[in-house]
Amino acid sequence: MATAMASSLLNGERAVVLLFVSSIEYSTPISLIYESMSFCLLAVFALFVEISVESYGSDFPFKTRPGASSGILLGAVTLPGLAVSKLIQLSRALSEHEVGVEEVEFTRLQYWATSTGCLCVLVFLCFICCHESNKTKSVSFHSHWHTKFNISCIALFAAMCYLSFAAKSSSGWYLALTLLWIVCHGLAAVKFIQHVLHTFPACASFGEALLVTAGFVVYFGDMFAFTLAKISKHLISNGLNSIAYGVERSEISTIIQGMLLGLLLSPMLFKSILRKWEFYMSSTNSEVRGHRERGQSIIFYGSLTFILLVIVPLWMQYVQDFPVHPFLWVFKFVVSEPHKRLSLCVYWVAVISVSVLRFYKISKNSKIERILLRKYYHLVAVLMFVPALVFQPLFLNLAFGAALGVFLLLEIIRVWRIWPLGPLVHQFMNAFTDHRDSDLLIVSHFSLLLGCALPIWMSSGFNDRPLAPFAGILSLGIGDTMASMVGYKYGVLRWSKTGKKTVEGTAAGITSVLAACSALLPLLAATGHMFTQHWLSLLSAVTLSGLLEAYTAQLDNAFIPLVFYSLLCL
Repeated sequence: MATAMASSLLNGERAVVLLFVSSIEYSTPISLIYESMSFCLLAVFALFVEISVESYGSDFPFKTRPGASSGILLGAVTLPGLAVSKLIQLSRALSEHEVGVEEVEFTRLQYWATSTGCLCVLVFLCFICCHESNKTKSVSFHSHWHTKFNISCIALFAAMCYLSFAAKSSSGWYLALTLLWIVCHGLAAVKFIQHVLHTFPACASFGEALLVTAGFVVYFGDMFAFTLAKISKHLISNGLNSIAYGVERSEISTIIQGMLLGLLLSPMLFKSILRKWEFYMSSTNSEVRGHRERGQSIIFYGSLTFILLVIVPLWMQYVQDFPVHPFLWVFKFVVSEPHKRLSLCVYWVAVISVSVLRFYKISKNSKIERILLRKYYHLVAVLMFVPALVFQPLFLNLAFGAALGVFLLLEIIRVWRIWPLGPLVHQFMNAFTDHRDSDLLIVSHFSLLLGCALPIWMSSGFNDRPLAPFAGILSLGIGDTMASMVGYKYGVLRWSKTGKKTVEGTAAGITSVLAACSALLPLLAATGHMFTQHWLSLLSAVTLSGLLEAYTAQLDNAFIPLVFYSLLCL
């Protein structure tokens, strides 16, 4: 009975995630002892919360994506694990004097902000569990032990966070402000995940919502802190200022941040103007009300244009000191190497046009499985991104940002049904959805793009692992695609009785990624990159990410590239 209970608590996904955590813990140096201990504590607490939440089943207050497990453990450790892996990588570089202390300390701050955000969300979910228990009057004799365990985890985590910064801080004010800033990340994460789960019910699991929440809060929190530091050097302590300015920020990263902020702010401005417009239209005659749809469209495109062409460029020039207008800078950057970059643009347009038209016709007229049709887009991503990453990585960074902006704009237009493109975009996107998408929110194309882009963006600084930028392309474009195709056609042995993933598919995915790595290494060596990673660690990283793809019920496009990237950095 004890064995059966243990096997039910430690399923395949949880076992692979704990192996991922163990790999990071094993590689962590003694200089990161507090980060290592806190990350381990976070994983244990997340496992406890996941078991508690899943025990409620469908009775839990928030509606999550049907057919998916809660994914809380995976969602809670993915981004903190990535931050610890980057700290391990930077610690190696610091010992060889290849990076400065400021970059290591900035990444340390990002780790604590990310992990605190995840911890606060876990505490919030624990509070919901306790509230539900009290409401149903089902308090068991374990409840007091659960409460003590929760308080102990929070206290230990807070103590390790304090000790980590107290050991490096020479100023009490700096320490207090740093801890306050980290706590603000936690509170913002709780508020944001509530908004996500209420606004988009049944669109994501808890783990997927937690991943988005932690990433969103840290990304825009960093942007907010950088802006504050620019407004006044004396607003915060000299220590935090040196961290904020110690990390060199490229023009491309600033442009992407500004563009994403503008696209996310435009619906808020549109909504506020629309309320006044609706009030005006309700008081007018029916003939005027017939033009409401076009009027809403004009308001949307007008507010979007104002934010992207006026507000966002002003912020970009303020924080980055562009010598020219940011859009003019982008134009000069593209034409600075016209033969390479414009030729690459033509190649991308040709590949996208042919693949979209071809696959759209197939989706309408063929009985082929929708999941296999979507895997062809993964292969298209390999064709598009590998040549650019090898020969034009900076231009690919900018192109990823532009593509993400276009995707986000089209999704806003689709969700709000903005005339005249809204219905057309909705009809077109529905041809490529699967069970993980909903009518309210379609996220698969975002996860594929970000899965390929994030490892490349995160490798833009110091990187002693030449395969790390390819983590998304290898795991999604090759490994996930081959696993699905081989498993669908030849798979017999299933990993679980209820799942669809097969041993043959997983083996094909792992083998194909290793083969692709072997083919990439000579090409990277020809461009001056040295392979500094042991083949055993590469095999371990590929195998773990392959097993995660086999066992997880989460949106694998979002998690697998980040896990694979983290393991490659070790």
